[in-house]
Amino acid sequence: MILRTKCLRPVIIAGLALCITACARFKQSTGTHDNAGAFATGHYRNLLVENGHSEKEVHSRVEDTFQQLFHGNPTNETVYFSCGSNSNGPLACIEDIKHQDVRTEGLSYGMMIAVQLDKKAEFNALWNWSKTFLYHSETNHPSFGFFSWEARTIGTRMSEFVAPDGEEYYVTALYFAANRWGSGRGIYDYKKEADALLWRMKNRAEITGEVQWQGAARTVTAGPLFDLEHKMVLFSPSSERNRFTDPSYHLPAFYELWARWGPVADRPFWHEVAMASREFFPHAVNPSTGLNPDYANFDGSLVSYARHPGSTNFEFDAFRTAGNWSVDWSWWAKDPRERELSDRLQTFFESKGTNYGCRFTLDGKQIDKAHSPGLVAMNAVASLAASNPVRSKRFVENLWNTPTPAGLERYYDGLLYLMGMMHCAGEFRIWEPK
Repeated sequence: MILRTKCLRPVIIAGLALCITACARFKQSTGTHDNAGAFATGHYRNLLVENGHSEKEVHSRVEDTFQQLFHGNPTNETVYFSCGSNSNGPLACIEDIKHQDVRTEGLSYGMMIAVQLDKKAEFNALWNWSKTFLYHSETNHPSFGFFSWEARTIGTRMSEFVAPDGEEYYVTALYFAANRWGSGRGIYDYKKEADALLWRMKNRAEITGEVQWQGAARTVTAGPLFDLEHKMVLFSPSSERNRFTDPSYHLPAFYELWARWGPVADRPFWHEVAMASREFFPHAVNPSTGLNPDYANFDGSLVSYARHPGSTNFEFDAFRTAGNWSVDWSWWAKDPRERELSDRLQTFFESKGTNYGCRFTLDGKQIDKAHSPGLVAMNAVASLAASNPVRSKRFVENLWNTPTPAGLERYYDGLLYLMGMMHCAGEFRIWEPK
């Protein structure tokens, strides 16, 4: 019996090794292995402190930036405006100053900023405005259960189409609010609101009907905000447009949280969506410059969108993509290719000096010389994933030396700047259930 046991031992050990290896591969393939990112460690790098600034100085800079953009001079500083109240309480919007409109992009960014910085009053007022003026409760409307992406500051809808990046930020901000502050009643039952919106983003049935856009009615069919076959977020769920994606809408760091906190039946899907986005990034990015287009097909190839002639270039939407993959690396550390992408992008922009413009062809030809603090901020956030410490510190310091945006362009530049400053200061965090 002893001899027989000794003979079987190598086989048993080998079998156990194979089992452990298979389990590890299964965990990785299903996205349940958390590696060494901030979700597992609880450590959020403060890149500004790493650059030699004091923690007090960094925190004050973030707070001062928030105060300027949310409560500064209304003529040339703030983008946040109080808009009275209704039965749900105070109302407030975030205005795109240049275009004199309100967008789900800005409202949802504002809510994310507010929950990260513990500004509950501002969070609730922005959510109340969103639900009051932009939410579609009409069950026969193609945008039912979602939000019109654009409106006037008085709440009149300019477009009834959906821009899914707004819904993505709404959901994650609501989960963070539920976890940080606890859910309330009605529209302030943050967890219930997040669950319902997230369920519709994947499962809502297609609806055919009229959608108002620029004063005209169009008959369209629209359904979920994600392509279920490719497991990717859509640029628009409307049949009026070909089905394609926007690289800057890909937020795998958020999808991993939805896979843990969202409706149970859909959690495996969100794991797959996170993996699909990580696989998508390298295909959408230029192999030399690290630049990505504003829009892309699901395989990363270029898509030309007639209403946006620059859609095949690196333009304003594209600023955000490097921030998305870098935050994903910072929080989850699951795909080392994200580090390579940040290195490639920073190498390109380093070759352009510090005042490098903001619009490029993907092979690196500069389209204009306009300077964008929002792009400066996202290039600094790329340092969360970058592997060259000397180069990445220069991008962080460039952000520190850039003043808070003011004036006509302060909406987009300002929100990206503030969120970039928060990421670099370690003040943009996962708020987990208590």
